[in-house]
Amino acid sequence: MAVTNNVTQFILTGLFQDRKAQRVSFVVFLPVYMATILGNGLIILTINNSKSLSSPMYFFLSHLSLVEICYSSTVVPKFISGLLVENKTISLDGCMTQIFFFHFFGITEVLLLTVMAYDRYVAICKPLHYMTIMSRPVCQMLVLSSWLGGLFHSMIQILTTVHLPFCGPHVIDHYFCDLHPLFKLACTDTFVEGIIVLTNSGLSSTISFVVLISSYVVILIHLRNQSAEGRRKALSTCASHITVVLLFFGPAIFLYMRPSSTFIEDKLVSVFYTMVTPMLNPIIYTLRNAEVKNAMKSLWRKKLNLGRE
Repeated sequence: MAVTNNVTQFILTGLFQDRKAQRVSFVVFLPVYMATILGNGLIILTINNSKSLSSPMYFFLSHLSLVEICYSSTVVPKFISGLLVENKTISLDGCMTQIFFFHFFGITEVLLLTVMAYDRYVAICKPLHYMTIMSRPVCQMLVLSSWLGGLFHSMIQILTTVHLPFCGPHVIDHYFCDLHPLFKLACTDTFVEGIIVLTNSGLSSTISFVVLISSYVVILIHLRNQSAEGRRKALSTCASHITVVLLFFGPAIFLYMRPSSTFIEDKLVSVFYTMVTPMLNPIIYTLRNAEVKNAMKSLWRKKLNLGRE
């Protein structure tokens, strides 16, 4: 049966209705987005131009930074531009495209974080076999699998949504297109689609989170037999990753493992993982990592010397 859509575009309510609050949001979130692009871009540039950052951990980190840029860019530019206009509209095709790439990059990040946890497990628990287990072909395969996993997940989400009929109303109570707000506008029962989304998004995130936490529990148990200095070095390499995992998974599980609502709290939580977390990641990974900071300084000096020549 063909899908009949009387709605060709949607109106996004945005984060706030008050015009003054929207102007303040523009002043706040534009620098946040710029910091996200510059910070993650700097990490990619530094890793790709520094021989000292050739280990698997930094290979994964460069891909994570790329995903952060793409993930944030699926939502933030549209959101920021909408703060300057009265009517925040998005076409039906544009809405479906945003949903596809939002979930594509989101689950790719989930899988990359899981891969990075496995990398830390091998580095700490099997140090003598680390370079053999985490060879460059294996690392490339793990990264490719993360991207393909994100693609597969997103295809399920979009195939679940694209067949739904929309015949009005056409106001999405959010600042970007996501599945739960969109389901409320469908002219049919979406119970089955909601279960599919809950299983595909919520449980996927929860299972990955449990795997991540379990890997670090194993690491902590393994560290009991090491010296205090060994424990300190090992934990320092894991602290940044654990922080990023908690910042990303906490809000995602909060939103997707519970019934949908239109509370302002849901929008604010979404702001956290779509805008704030991608900006914080470069800061978290550089402040606690002497190798990255030294590589950035070396790259900066090299650029200055080239400029003087």
